[in-house]
Amino acid sequence: MANQTTTRAGSGSTAPAERDLGAATKDMASDVAERAGAVASRLPEAAASTRGAVEEAARRMEAGSDEMLAVGTSLSLGLAIGMLIGGAPRILVAIALIPATAMGFTLLDRYSGSRPAMSQAGRRSA
Repeated sequence: MANQTTTRAGSGSTAPAERDLGAATKDMASDVAERAGAVASRLPEAAASTRGAVEEAARRMEAGSDEMLAVGTSLSLGLAIGMLIGGAPRILVAIALIPATAMGFTLLDRYSGSRPAMSQAGRRSA
């Protein structure tokens, strides 16, 4: 294996290719900074809409029937297990487990005794 050596002119000036690379790097850095600023300006709006979506999902789960929650939990859990067996990336499996966890905890919350007791009138009619 031969060693290669490069020599530069003794003038101390940089080559045109190196100057072009520096300019391109500077342009790319300013473009990234501009896009990051645009994303940062939209972040509060995205957080508010995400919060609204999560609150709506929680409200629907609380209002849903036990059967619907059990089926949703089973479906989400089955999907996650199938993805795991199929070799999907773990982050996707974890994301698939989020709805199963939320619905499962809602079911557990209902059966753990924190559900309001039925009134006397409700017991007579049932």
